[in-house]
Order: sequence, then structure tokens, then C-alpha cells
Amino acid sequence: MSDTGAQQPGKALWHGRFAGAPAAELMAFTASLSFDRELWADDIAGSIAHVNGLAHVGLISIAERDAILAALQTVHHEMADGRFVYVESDEDIHTAVERRVTELAGPAGGKLHTGRSRNDQSATDVRRWMKRELMAVAERVVDLMDVLLQRADAAGGVYLPGYTHMQRAQPVLLAHHLLAHGWALGRDVDRLLDALERIDVSPLGAGALAGSSLPLDPDFTAAALGFAARFENSLDAVGSRDHVAEALFVLALVGVNLSRLGEEFVLWTSDEFAFATLDDAYATGSSMMPQKKNPDIAELARGKAGRLIGDLTGFLATMKGLPLSYNRDYQEDKEPLFDAVRQVSLALSAMAGMLATVTWQPERMQAAADAETTAATDLAEWLVQRGVPFREAHATVGSLVQRHLAGEGSLRELVAADRMLGPDAAALVSPGAAVARRTTPGGAGPAAVAEQLARFRRRVAEWREAVASDVR
Repeated sequence: MSDTGAQQPGKALWHGRFAGAPAAELMAFTASLSFDRELWADDIAGSIAHVNGLAHVGLISIAERDAILAALQTVHHEMADGRFVYVESDEDIHTAVERRVTELAGPAGGKLHTGRSRNDQSATDVRRWMKRELMAVAERVVDLMDVLLQRADAAGGVYLPGYTHMQRAQPVLLAHHLLAHGWALGRDVDRLLDALERIDVSPLGAGALAGSSLPLDPDFTAAALGFAARFENSLDAVGSRDHVAEALFVLALVGVNLSRLGEEFVLWTSDEFAFATLDDAYATGSSMMPQKKNPDIAELARGKAGRLIGDLTGFLATMKGLPLSYNRDYQEDKEPLFDAVRQVSLALSAMAGMLATVTWQPERMQAAADAETTAATDLAEWLVQRGVPFREAHATVGSLVQRHLAGEGSLRELVAADRMLGPDAAALVSPGAAVARRTTPGGAGPAAVAEQLARFRRRVAEWREAVASDVR
């Protein structure tokens, strides 16, 4: 909704067009102050840039500029200290700020909104908020990646079963498993940084939808606010929210990756797996069962993913049928965005603490990984190295596994007695033998994982540098 008149205490910004006061039901349904007050610092920063821009092109005097800037500074202090008093007519944070500035600055305050609409004002506030908060999310992702790096580095030669279809498949080093999650999170950082490039565009100066007849300088205000560029098309600037949808997608995908990590720790800390034990500070108990130690962080990381997906899909449904340019539906961009950033931030910090303090149970991991059948692929590859076609080798070993499971003997004994395999091949069934045989680059064996650790360490440093850059 755009507006042109000067604000008067107790009046809506758009009161001039209407003969009567708005209905209470309308105000209750349309008000956004309960959630968009989150943008107060960004709204004031945008107003400061706008006022300086008005003075820059001669639309207000230096004295008027200084009076408005002083009022904005006072409002900033009041809001920062919690002393700001909202009134019933404050529909949103923009109304509240302008109303108070007008009270403080007098007639000069009535010029604050010159050449500006709440359409470009709100869009600017949200983009500025996103630049800061999404970079903070990216920093938290890198923090979690650093925890995974440290735990992987300290894991040494500990190994566990790798799984496909949740069935034991082949042994892998614990470090390799942890780094798999680390690389996925690194792609999340890349996506956040990539999205931030498209967010870094100032809509200020687009007005309600068509720009202005006043000699505004959107490049001046974009630079003042630290944006990389100004808008190219005023209709698009205020009538699009694809950058919000993109951010919600990236945040939802971060949540999905955390959910997968959480699911593994739900399994690993169960008595059935017992691969890991949570620190008391990062677990909860039962109100009824004294023995319980519950992985609530991991479970909530899993559960919050559904909420994040809902934030994304709900907003996509809001956007899908909207014509250009601005529609009030866009008021619905903020709550899912604020919620997604808040939930992902909390989850990242909690998961980092849980992972940093978890205790591994190497004996349990390695005992599970040393099940004789997990060496089956190595036995088949041993035959391949001796010229046996892989399909024949696969069938030969599969037949021995079947006989072992039928109770004819241990797999090691059956391999040792087999004419194609024999005692040399039977050594591959020894504890720890299979994981040591993984040699391909990027694989789960010791040499490949050592190289991977070095590469991941370098990449984490690069990601750390990228998210520390002050684009906020």
C-alpha cells in the first residue's frame, strides 16, 4: 500500500482519501507491527539514507535534514533501549517511526516520506535485514562445519559400517562419514552466498510502482545503504519477492541437511546402535522414566525441517498468482522469513554444541563394521584383480555369503576353503582389513581421507573468509 500525505498523530498514513476512520476489524486484520517491528533498525537506516538523499537533490533544506536525522537518531535510541511507546494507530514499523519522527521534528518530519512509498520502503528494509541475517546464518553453518572438521580430524582410524538402504554395506572411516555431512553443508554456504548476490539490490526510489517525478537519486541511496546496486525496473523492485522465496529454499535445504544429520544421531545414540553417547548438557530426560537420555536436539532438527519446508511452500503459494506490481499479499513474506532464519540459527548452534561434545563408542562401531559380510565387495574385487569377470566374481562371493547365512560356517572359513579364493583372500575378512583397502580419491580409506581432510580444512578456511566479509 502506498501513501502520500504527511503523518498526523492518531491518523493512518492514507487518511486523506477517506471520509471516515478505518474499521477496527480492518486494522486488526491488516496490521503487521507485531512482526515487522523486527525491521526497526533497518527501517531507520533506510530513512536516514532517504533523508540524506532528499537533501542531496535539494528536495529538503540542510536544516530540515538535520532536524529529521536528529529525530531518527532519538527514535533509534528509544527503540534500542525499549523505551519507544507504540500507539494504536501504528499499523506497522514504518508508521510508528514516521509518527514519532513527526512528533519530534515538527513540520520537517512531514517531509520524511517525500518521494517514498511503503512499498519500496518495506522492500528495502527486508533486503537489508536479509543481507545481515543470512550472512549470520552462513557463519553458523561454517561454525558447524568446523566442528565436523575437528571431530573428523580427531577420529583417527576409527571406522564404522557405511549403510545403503539402512543395511550394513561397507566399512568407512568415521572421519569420512562426518566429512560427508561437512561437504553438504559447504554447498549450503555456497547457496547462501549466491542468494545474497541477488538480494544485494536496493529498491529505494522505486516508489509505489513507477518511480517518481521528483529528482531522486536511487544510486546515491543504494550506495549509502551499502547495496551493490539499485533496481533496474521499478515494477519489479516492489512487485517481486523471488529473493525471499530463494532464501526460504536455501534455509529449508539447510534444515533438510541438519535433519539427515540429526536422524543419524538419533540412531547412533540408541541402545540398538550405541555408536555414540550424548553429553548430559545436550540431552534431555524423561518426566516418567528415570533411565532415559533423549536426543532432543537431533529429533528437533529433524522435526524443524518440516516447518521450514512449510515456510517455503506456503510463501510460494502466496506468490504464484500475483500480478504486477505490489499487492498486500506481500506482507506475508516476513513471518516465514523471520521464522526460517530463527529456527535454522537455533538448530545450527544446538547441533554444533551436540557434535562438539558427543563421545564416540569405537568398539561398538568397529564390531558392527567387522561383520564378515561387509568384506564381500573386497572379496569380489580380489577376484577381479586376478582376471575374473566381475559378474562371475560377484556370483562366487554371493554364493559363499548365502552358505554362511545358512549356517554352513563362518565366511572366513568358507573363503579359505574355496578353490578360487583360498587363505590369502580369507585374510580380507579380518577386522579392519576392508576399510584399509579403500584407495580411490575421495574414498573412505586412510590415505584418501587424509587428503580429503586437508582439502576440507582449506575449504573451511575459504568459506570462513567469505562469510566474514562485511557485505552487511
